[in-house]
Amino acid sequence: MPMRIGTQMPSLEGATEWLNATGAHAAAEAEGHPTLVHFWSGSCGVCKENLPRVAEWRDTRAAEGLRVVAVHMPRYEADTDTEAVREAVAEYNITEPCAVDNEHKLRDAFQNERGYVPAYYLFDAEGKLRSFAAGERGFAMIAAALERLLPKAEGRKAGEQAASS
Repeated sequence: MPMRIGTQMPSLEGATEWLNATGAHAAAEAEGHPTLVHFWSGSCGVCKENLPRVAEWRDTRAAEGLRVVAVHMPRYEADTDTEAVREAVAEYNITEPCAVDNEHKLRDAFQNERGYVPAYYLFDAEGKLRSFAAGERGFAMIAAALERLLPKAEGRKAGEQAASS
């Protein structure tokens, strides 16, 4: 059964390895901030298409409090090659903490039983799940949820548009 809206963010413990930070650092960064946890896989084309957009959110929405945590979840045996994951992290500019979930412990903690990638979990500043979306249309769905969670961005965009008119 998928996580229900309002569920507390699961522990980030259990990753095979962490890249860019420790799991404790990722958890500390998320505490008290809206947090997007995104599951991706090196063998997932849709994931690779969306990683630059997630990086854009990470960079442009950080001032509004958004924190981002990546979880690489293998779909196939070849996806468990940690060196290949490191290369993908560098290639796709994944600078946020990135868990390598080769044993699927985080997948299980986030109740992603079907192993959806990409999968996006958006938590509010209290650590409660506000939105979940997965698959090809998942990015658009989570983008709308992010706009609802961080409404200041809409006002800022409107102000920028008015100033440039």
